[in-house]
Amino acid sequence: MHDPIAYLKQTIRNIPDFPQPGVLFRDITPLLASPRALALSIELMANPYRGRSVDLVIGAESRGFIFGTAVACAISAGFGIIRKPGKLPFQKVSTTYELEYGNGSLEMHMDTIRPGDRVVVVDDVLATGGTMKACCDLVRQCGGAIVGACTLIEINALNGRSKLGDIPVHSVLVY
Repeated sequence: MHDPIAYLKQTIRNIPDFPQPGVLFRDITPLLASPRALALSIELMANPYRGRSVDLVIGAESRGFIFGTAVACAISAGFGIIRKPGKLPFQKVSTTYELEYGNGSLEMHMDTIRPGDRVVVVDDVLATGGTMKACCDLVRQCGGAIVGACTLIEINALNGRSKLGDIPVHSVLVY
């Protein structure tokens, strides 16, 4: 494999006009089904955080769980979940945010993060930045220090990175 980025991009299926006309959806299911592509994507996501004393990786429901758990294992960190409302049974913090096609809300158990924990927030795609910003807001509400935001894919034209302020962003594939 001469160019790992080109290889990974070949495993992403493009679906035009989904979920609405004019949108080009980047389908990661072929990448997930390929052991080689999945392993490579996790390595490329995890590499910037090796040796950075990360305590916890946080992933948002649902694809953030896939990549976040694997990145956490790769860098020997714990993993915490952020879910949609009504799915967590313990005391929680919550936030509401804007999505590409409406609004959303996310919740996290209050005790997921200890004050001062060094946290990497992971998701599959950074598009408009709403979900990632909401996750970072929850981490900060709980006293966590954000080491970085990490995604497999970034849709550059949607400028989601701008919503994250000074948080360092690492995206493996940029479109």
